[in-house]
Amino acid sequence: MTNKTDFKKTLEHYSAPRDRFQVIDVPEHRYLMVDGHGDPNTAPAFAEAIEALYPVAYALKFASRRDLERDYVVPPLEGLWWSQDMDAFTTDRDKTRWDWTLMLMVPDWIDRDGFDGVVEGVRKKKAPTRLDDVRWETLAEGRCVQTLHVGPFDDEADVLERLHDGFIPEQRLRMAGRHHEIYLSDFRKVAPEKRRTILRQPVVSADA
Repeated sequence: MTNKTDFKKTLEHYSAPRDRFQVIDVPEHRYLMVDGHGDPNTAPAFAEAIEALYPVAYALKFASRRDLERDYVVPPLEGLWWSQDMDAFTTDRDKTRWDWTLMLMVPDWIDRDGFDGVVEGVRKKKAPTRLDDVRWETLAEGRCVQTLHVGPFDDEADVLERLHDGFIPEQRLRMAGRHHEIYLSDFRKVAPEKRRTILRQPVVSADA
């Protein structure tokens, strides 16, 4: 059996500096994804999305170890966040207006056939409520700005305001994709003040 790959250690975009912004090129990756809408603290769909993603992710991991002799640590949970009015994230923080996609990265050596097979295996055991909403999709973000935030999610607003209204325009860039968060800490288990979250924003040249 080969060594277990930990993508948080091998992929540079799974780390970010604290208290400053970093411009980085993020390669294309494949993900398990589930979409939803509403306040993540109260919307049942949010917890149901997590409950659907992890059984599929772990089934893929075990199949990779068994069939391909390639083991890995399941990557951290990630989320894409957006709203018709992005002030919902930086000013009024009206979470009921948020749209989101929760994601878990899939190693590039696993193909779509592997995904279809493990979904059926999960279904036969104890199918999560939103299993049929789990999809396999590629995300290509390219040039991004990111930083590490340590603390409660509600403290992100000031950081995002500095990012959106300060750093990005100062670098002659503009936002070009959805706000992206990578949860290096399991927010279901870690105290809010200790949570470590990468905040990422895809960008393009302001002249493009």
